[in-house]
Amino acid sequence: MQSLLPENNKINKSIRITHSTAAPGSKVLAGIDQLLLILPKKVPSQLWRKVQQGNKIRNLMRRRSKGNVPAAETRLNNKRQTRVLVGTVSPDADAFEELTLGRKLISAATVEKAGCVGIWVLGFDSKNQQRIAKHIAAAALAAGFSMPEFKSTGTPASIKSIKVIGLDETANFDRENAEAEGNNLARWLTALPPNKLDAAAYTKLLQELSSQHGWQFKKFGVGELEKLGAGAFLAVAQGNENDSAAIVRLRYRPGAKSAAPVLSLVGKGIIFDTGGTNLKPFASMLDMHTDMQGSAVAVGTLLAISRLELPYAVDCWLAITENRTGPEAYKSQDVVEAANGKTIQTIHTDAEGRMALADTLVFASREKPGLIIDYATLTGACMNAVTTRFSGVFTNRPDWHPVLKKTGRESGERVWPFPVAREFLSEIKSDIADLKQCAPNGGGDHILAAVFLNEFVENDVPWVHIDLSAGAHKGGLAHIPTEITGFGVRYTLNLILDQRALDKPDWM
Repeated sequence: MQSLLPENNKINKSIRITHSTAAPGSKVLAGIDQLLLILPKKVPSQLWRKVQQGNKIRNLMRRRSKGNVPAAETRLNNKRQTRVLVGTVSPDADAFEELTLGRKLISAATVEKAGCVGIWVLGFDSKNQQRIAKHIAAAALAAGFSMPEFKSTGTPASIKSIKVIGLDETANFDRENAEAEGNNLARWLTALPPNKLDAAAYTKLLQELSSQHGWQFKKFGVGELEKLGAGAFLAVAQGNENDSAAIVRLRYRPGAKSAAPVLSLVGKGIIFDTGGTNLKPFASMLDMHTDMQGSAVAVGTLLAISRLELPYAVDCWLAITENRTGPEAYKSQDVVEAANGKTIQTIHTDAEGRMALADTLVFASREKPGLIIDYATLTGACMNAVTTRFSGVFTNRPDWHPVLKKTGRESGERVWPFPVAREFLSEIKSDIADLKQCAPNGGGDHILAAVFLNEFVENDVPWVHIDLSAGAHKGGLAHIPTEITGFGVRYTLNLILDQRALDKPDWM
């Protein structure tokens, strides 16, 4: 079987970032095809002296409507006719605003072959300059990645290299590269057609990635899951035409191979969701090959952690199956038993994600990690609540809500917290089983889904659930130019590296 990974596994490595601290002269600028010049909203008059054709650019900016991106556009008089695209941003702008500026400028730059993209942030202090430059570079890395396509003639890559120029201090772009590689992988996997990335092919691809990156790989197939009592997951899988469904565990171990996990990443991998017996209508089913984005984000996050060689033992659990119709598919009012012994009364077969995740969370939490994060394109109710610009976040540690919101603000992958209170269990109380799968009336389903999942987190393990309502956003989101956003990789890296979530006993 041909590999489904990008050609030559170039998830990101084909684009090289270089940077320099010297004031860019004519020779440096002559080696750049597209120069993104980032300036403060209010440009000091003396700043224009540092910019080639500064007076011309200032006059062009005065002619543009306020808020236009780019704020001005011109070309330098050199052999390459370097194209200059100007963007402006306030020093106190948040990450989302800066990343969005990067996406819009890169979009304008790639109207033609971008070639070498230069990034020059001018007029800010060193700290703000580095942050803005890294956010613009993140947008270039995202746009420079080619998503899957199956045309008879391929589309050549537009961005060949990235040069960050005129920095006050040297910078390290390892994290930006790792985050981009993880996000690119997540978007790539999510975009693959369902006849290409079926359950068997997905498992094989994960085995291939494990071999490349030194991860431990374990597949729990249908037979083994039956022995483990994973009745919730198997209820969803029983409608498949074969036994290719599986829960896959990947392990990253920078130290002892037997080390207990500090972090477990759990992902919903429903590779196509018909809705099951409660069949979806056409418009709702059209893009349901993307219903495995949670698993793709989990794998992408594991890749980013591996690339950075972070000193944490990490497990990654992926619930991989389809949700199909057919004579064997599960039905409303079926009663199944999950791996922790709790019985579930099925209400709606299109609430399959929480069923597949339930057993997966049981297995992950039995390893007693310091933290579990699960990712899932789980509910339409969450999109109704926060739109597709934010994702919903839930936790069994409500005191963490401020930290979770801060993580979203700083990463540019914004979230909004919702409660996981036991009082909501009354909404899914069953007369014939321990729990209903969901409430028949569907009200507050994003909250009820999280409350349901919390019943399968054992050993009081700290747990965060991200309902990926921002997993797809028309026109792209923040720095990501594609509708599929791969939301979650940057968020998790910020949680680990900036909030130090794995180094604090209770984050406080």
